[in-house]
Amino acid sequence: MAITEGSKNPYAPLKIREFQYFIAGRFLFIMGLRMTGTVIGWWMYILTGSPLALGLVGLSEVIPALSLALYAGHHIDKSEKRKLLLTCVLLYIICICMLVFISSAYTFQHLNKWTIAACICGVIAGTGAIRAFSGPTFSSMIAQIVPEQQLPTAASISSATWLTGSIAGHAVGGILIGYLGIHYTFIIILSFVVTGFFLLRNLSIKPILNKAAGKTWQSVKEGIDYVFKTKELLGAMTLDLFAVLFGGAVALVPIFAKDILKVGPEGFGWLNAAADLGSIIMVTVLTIYPLKRKQGKILFFVVGGFGACIILFAVSKLYWLSFFALMLSGCMDGISVIIRGTILQLKTPPALRGRVMSVSSMFINSSNELGQFESGVAAKLMGTVPSVIFGGCMTIAVTVFTWFKAPSLRKMEY
Repeated sequence: MAITEGSKNPYAPLKIREFQYFIAGRFLFIMGLRMTGTVIGWWMYILTGSPLALGLVGLSEVIPALSLALYAGHHIDKSEKRKLLLTCVLLYIICICMLVFISSAYTFQHLNKWTIAACICGVIAGTGAIRAFSGPTFSSMIAQIVPEQQLPTAASISSATWLTGSIAGHAVGGILIGYLGIHYTFIIILSFVVTGFFLLRNLSIKPILNKAAGKTWQSVKEGIDYVFKTKELLGAMTLDLFAVLFGGAVALVPIFAKDILKVGPEGFGWLNAAADLGSIIMVTVLTIYPLKRKQGKILFFVVGGFGACIILFAVSKLYWLSFFALMLSGCMDGISVIIRGTILQLKTPPALRGRVMSVSSMFINSSNELGQFESGVAAKLMGTVPSVIFGGCMTIAVTVFTWFKAPSLRKMEY
């Protein structure tokens, strides 16, 4: 009876001690990860002055992330998830240590700027490989920490935690660059991730739900087949993939901040956090007041609205309007995150969670880096503002196309 009542309480999962450690550890890890992305975006543009260099950062991360994603799902389902998660965080700590060294005065005295940029891309490739395992592991662990009746609420809280960490990371990263510089900002990031590691060590050992895993390709194929058979999952993932791929204006925020809006690293940090701020507002609202009906149609409307916001951001020459456009785009994305996350948790069998989450990461998470690469190349070829307008228009076009091609997603309710 307590569990049934808890399923109606939006804060019920937070009463579970282990979930508290999970959420706190994930928050610090994501905050460190987003701070890293913010610092590297600013650093690479200051270092090279090239929009294409920003695109190459995204490409450096997405190649290993995509290459390993399907194998990662197979490995996650047949592994003990606590040990795997701690290994991922520990490897990420090593990557941050490398960035601390690369950003030191010693490195700047002995290497030229393009060699430093290449070293940065090398480390980012390492974080991409780690992320192929860490993201799906975090997502698949939720169902092993909270009761099934609390999964929708726990998924919303987890999404809110991810977004809060992302906001804090973007904003704090930009502020610290201005006050401490890049090198010391990486030291602060290191302290956050190390603290997150020790919090996650409090998680208990998790049972392996798929001990009878077959050959790697056969196991991977089961996850892919399940996604393609479940039309709501496939439609939601595909819609998000193309929306983020073409609407990735955030990748070009360093250029807008420095060259168009004429603000420093602090203004850049807040501009970089604007979309996540909007997302967390909507995720918080929807956690307390969940969507009751027509979630499928709502998903289409918010993705189309996201594209319109990106166009508004592109044409704005005022800092406050640019901030508002990105924040509003985040509100649209926050609703999308809740709908997608709930579908994913409710429609995925426990034994397939790692593989389905990995397929999801290929569609959703990697689309950010592919979008970053696309934005960098498009900005180089078309110019910064036209490339972002083009991306927003393509997002709206994809939404309209999918509306007619995916009727089951349009009619979906949960």
